Amino acid sequence: MRNPVKLLQCMISLFVLLTAFAASPTLAQQSSTSNESLPKVRMVTSEGAIELQLRPDVAPETVANFLQYVRDGFYDGTVFHRVIPGFMIQGGGFTETLSRKSTRDPVRNEASPTLPNLRGTIAMARTNAPDSATSQFFINVADNGFLNAGVRGAGYAVFGKVTEGMGVVDAIARKQTTRKQGMADVPVEPVRIENATVIEAAE
Repeated sequence: MRNPVKLLQCMISLFVLLTAFAASPTLAQQSSTSNESLPKVRMVTSEGAIELQLRPDVAPETVANFLQYVRDGFYDGTVFHRVIPGFMIQGGGFTETLSRKSTRDPVRNEASPTLPNLRGTIAMARTNAPDSATSQFFINVADNGFLNAGVRGAGYAVFGKVTEGMGVVDAIARKQTTRKQGMADVPVEPVRIENATVIEAAE
C-alpha cells in the first residue's frame, strides 16, 4: 500500500506546477504571438472560401513563392484540375479551358518531417524531379504519409494548413470527374479559384 502522505505531496506538487503553467502570461503570449505572426491566405472558390495559414518558419522559400503568386493574382481564374476523393485536390496551374499558365522558375523542395502530409495540409505539387515545384499545390483530404520526405524519396513539401473551409475542400473532393484533354480526374463541372488574397494582420 502506498504512503498516503507521499501521495498527497505528489498531488500538491503536480497541482502547483499545472497552475503555474496555466497562469504564465509569457507562455500564453508566445504561443499567441507565434500563431498570429504566420501569414494567412483567403482563397475564394466556386464552392466557397478556404482560409490557409502558412509556415515560413519551416518552408520559407515555398511560402515566399506561393505568396508571390497570390499577390500577383496568378491563381485568380484558375481551377482545381485534379480531384481524387480520399486523397487530395490539386490546382493552381490551369485555366478553366485547361490551358497551362506560364510560371516563374521552380523552387527548392523543402519537404520536412516537421510538417507531414496530414489531412487539411497544403503542399506543393511537382514532377518526378524533387526541385520542380512552381505554382501548383494540393490540399490533402486524408493523412497521406507516403508523400512525406524519406518515405518514397524526397517527398512533397507541406507549407501550411486549412484553418477554415475544410468542408469546401471535402465538397470539391467529392466532385464527379472525367478525362479531359489527356488529363485524368478532372471535375466535370469546373471548380474555379475566383480569387486568392493575403489576409493582412490587424493593426
